[in-house]
Amino acid sequence: MVLELNRSELHPDPIEQLKRWLRIAKESVNPEPTAMTLATVDAEGRPATRVVLLKEIASEGLVFFTNYESDKARQLDHNPWCALNFFWPETDRQAGFRGRVAKITRAESEAYFSTRPRDHQIGAWTSAQSRPVADRAELESRQSAIEQRFASGEIPCPPHWGGFRIAPEEAWFWQRRPGRLHDRFRYTMLPGRTWRIERLNP
Repeated sequence: MVLELNRSELHPDPIEQLKRWLRIAKESVNPEPTAMTLATVDAEGRPATRVVLLKEIASEGLVFFTNYESDKARQLDHNPWCALNFFWPETDRQAGFRGRVAKITRAESEAYFSTRPRDHQIGAWTSAQSRPVADRAELESRQSAIEQRFASGEIPCPPHWGGFRIAPEEAWFWQRRPGRLHDRFRYTMLPGRTWRIERLNP
């Protein structure tokens, strides 16, 4: 079946449109529908990408979590502009967002951290993300030490770990069509937080 995307079907707000497509992606066989490629730029202007997971979607923006001492966090501290890209091959769809990021509150980060599986919590304490490590044994040794440290009771959120929220200023949605003449629409934020929607050449 060939899917299509028409202007009349788009929600006036790209966040709400993303919610619609995420619901469909979650109903498909996609193993990780919230996976999104995050693009950042370092102090020398060199781009970098990696896949992170969308953990919250609301009118204020899109939230992911990471180590605040990681390469991506340091890059975002230097330049708060970033881009996101979702790809759902099962439905032949993509969506992208561009905007500025800001750290969420400590209380928000702690609230989410408390819901993570215990081994994920231990991992957040164990990994000095993006920093060199001598070998796997060193990493596992640190993991064992963290497990012993928090052997009893709850594991607190590390001070170096938390969330970023991306406030979109531009978004696009893409639907594959035969012959490479795909459907593609762009949202651009206007004053008053309203959105202009335009069909783009594929």
